[in-house]
Amino acid sequence: MNLLRLSLRSLRREWHLPELRTLAASLVLAVVALGVVATLATRIERGMLASAAELIGGDIGVSSPQSVPEVFLAEARQRGLQGTRTASFPSVAFAHQQSQLLDVQASDARYPLRGTLELADATGHAYDGHAPAAGQVYLDHRALVALNLKVGQPLQLGGRELTIAAELLRQPDGGELLALAPRALMSLTDAEQAGLLGVGSRAHHRLLLAGEPAAVQGWRDWAQSTTLPQGAELITPEQTQERMRSAFDRAGAFLRLTALLSALLAGVAIALSAQRYARRKTAEVALLRALGTSRRHVLGLLLGTLGALALPAAGLGLLLALGLAQLAWLFASQLFGSVPTLLPLAPSCAAAAMGIAVLAGFALPPLVRLADVPPVAVFRQSMTARVRRFDVLYLIPVLVALGLIWSQSDSLKLAGILAVSLCGVAVVAALLAALLLWLARRLAPGAHPALRLGLAALARRRTLSLIQATALSLGLCALLLLAIVAPALLQGWRQELPADTPNWFALNLQDDQRAGFAQTLAGIGGDQLNMMPLAVGKLTAINGRPVDQMTFADERAKDWADRQLRLSWAGELPPSNQVVSGHWAGANPPHAEVSIDTMWRDMFALKVGDTLSFNVGEGSLDARVGSIRKVDWSSFRVNFFLLLDPAHASDLPHTWLASFHLPRGHAVQLAQLSRDYGNLSLVDVDSLLDRVREIVDRVGNAVRWILGFSLLAGALVLAAALAASAAERRHEAALLRTLGARRNQLRIAAACEFALLGLIAGLTAAFGAAGAGLWLGHAVFHIDGFVPPLWPLASAAVGAALIVMLLGLAATRKVTRTSPMRLLREG
Repeated sequence: MNLLRLSLRSLRREWHLPELRTLAASLVLAVVALGVVATLATRIERGMLASAAELIGGDIGVSSPQSVPEVFLAEARQRGLQGTRTASFPSVAFAHQQSQLLDVQASDARYPLRGTLELADATGHAYDGHAPAAGQVYLDHRALVALNLKVGQPLQLGGRELTIAAELLRQPDGGELLALAPRALMSLTDAEQAGLLGVGSRAHHRLLLAGEPAAVQGWRDWAQSTTLPQGAELITPEQTQERMRSAFDRAGAFLRLTALLSALLAGVAIALSAQRYARRKTAEVALLRALGTSRRHVLGLLLGTLGALALPAAGLGLLLALGLAQLAWLFASQLFGSVPTLLPLAPSCAAAAMGIAVLAGFALPPLVRLADVPPVAVFRQSMTARVRRFDVLYLIPVLVALGLIWSQSDSLKLAGILAVSLCGVAVVAALLAALLLWLARRLAPGAHPALRLGLAALARRRTLSLIQATALSLGLCALLLLAIVAPALLQGWRQELPADTPNWFALNLQDDQRAGFAQTLAGIGGDQLNMMPLAVGKLTAINGRPVDQMTFADERAKDWADRQLRLSWAGELPPSNQVVSGHWAGANPPHAEVSIDTMWRDMFALKVGDTLSFNVGEGSLDARVGSIRKVDWSSFRVNFFLLLDPAHASDLPHTWLASFHLPRGHAVQLAQLSRDYGNLSLVDVDSLLDRVREIVDRVGNAVRWILGFSLLAGALVLAAALAASAAERRHEAALLRTLGARRNQLRIAAACEFALLGLIAGLTAAFGAAGAGLWLGHAVFHIDGFVPPLWPLASAAVGAALIVMLLGLAATRKVTRTSPMRLLREG
């Protein structure tokens, strides 16, 4: 109790010291920055998951080839969940003596539970609605054009006459983002009464549920422990995310990157403030030791004072973080309108704990060393430099920093890249600073008097100069990654989906139709046409051994071995494909060769040189594995797991698969194209492209919000680094003023000193940010051809030197205007 009282008394007595206030402000702002970023990131990640739930129309569900048993809905209602039933099937609609195959979905009145059903009335006015009532149907624009219908007119569907109540603009679709035919939405009651869902129908049924997360998870656990109907499977947002895995993975990586860099900035600021406070306490500890205070008591007093400061500061930071996070969400929540508004407490509490952990980690080594300061240090300050026993404790801040990186990144690859990059920046900055100090000792004697003062000051405060240069480099590197590299990565992601990305696929195109189809497509404004042959076959043997007699470690292999495979061939390596092993066969190899995707390599444990046997139509083909490819499946190009060489595969029975881009507003021309080529199946992927672009936009807006709070931590690092040598500089300025130095000389000396520090930090940070950005772009975000923006980084390096110089001059302005006697008394 006495120790606690002494600690509180010491804190109250020392509260006027700028070092202690700076430490408290650093901790508060660090917790605020970490808490706000983590809370926003948590809510935004929930938004991303909610976006996936919007795609399926509910939080979870069951998909089955037959009607889902009533027990599943009953269990859901017992848990307080809402439920809706849907069924999808192909059916032909008739109107005006025309017919059109439609992709029909029948739903009850509660559909959708999540997301919005966007409709348009006869005047074109858009609105949100629910499933149609009995006797009504919604048709999308393609269906209306194909049947020459308008909203309000009747049509025949399933033997019943239905009225078109609205145009279907957009709907949650169970994650099925590809439309093989024009879409229609009708009442589930009408479909049942028309016999469209009876025994032998081609309908696929879904039960969708929504409610509180705990109830959804409880029902999910129950369903997984229950035997599902034959052929049934659970529908989850995670499965939808898997279908758009690249987009969601990149979104999560962007958010983790911004949160992690903010955490590192806050950690550097706390470290600098804690080190400065520990140096300030050296004289006081020496006095206590001279008065007979034991080492253990001194250490307890130091830790008690620090704890008495840390707990209230962390608590204040926690409250401010929660308040600012809620305020920020009021402005940013429009990005994710369906996200639960409940403020998550865990991220801010974790931020407070991390702030205290970082404070303890970086403050403990100097405080423990202070406890061993000898009493004689009261008379000889140089005696404080001889204690080296606890240098091993400086591993603690390194471990804390690595733990901070790991806890915030949630990705081993992302954490490793940033850790290595920032460690490299720190090492290079320290080496450059050491080289500068070495040069300063040799160049200072012959330099301009003011420059000589600046260089001498850097050399005299060798340790502080190294700390300042390293801290500024780390802080600026993190800021450059946030402010310049992250937006460039996001722009690179956007450029992967340009406006002319292929948004249509055509199946079953015949050899004699290729020229006419290309000409017709060009006539209606289509472009980016890409055609590849498509043959259907079956894998029969690997290295001469029948696959039905083989066992595989990968559970997927058996399923793929039993299914029909889609084969193609090409003389040149297609775009979005990269050979990672072996060599591309080309158009005319001497023996049949096949190039496989990396998934097939892993699934069947294949390697270059293995032989695969296929049955295609009435014939067979043995092909040697000549290369292994890494395929970018997010490119929306025509891609295949298996590519044969043209010389040995072109005689196989095949059709053609085409991809092309067609701007919106060509529904009439598409309907005519479908009639002219009746054997074609046109697949619309506009919905999928819209979803991916929507994710990119949401992440971009989220990163901008998080960046604003991250800049707080960056400014804190800059202020703490510049203040690290404030006491020494104030004392030196007083002595120089006493010896006759003019104010202008002191200003020029300070400008030279800070400009050199800023130049080292800026250049090191720019190179570090460029290297880390290049590494992140290829290893984490998988953006081909990404190059960090070099000119903005170079400009930022020069700007950093200028800003550091100006801020340093502003910090020394008071020193140059204060009388030397007063400075010596205060120092």
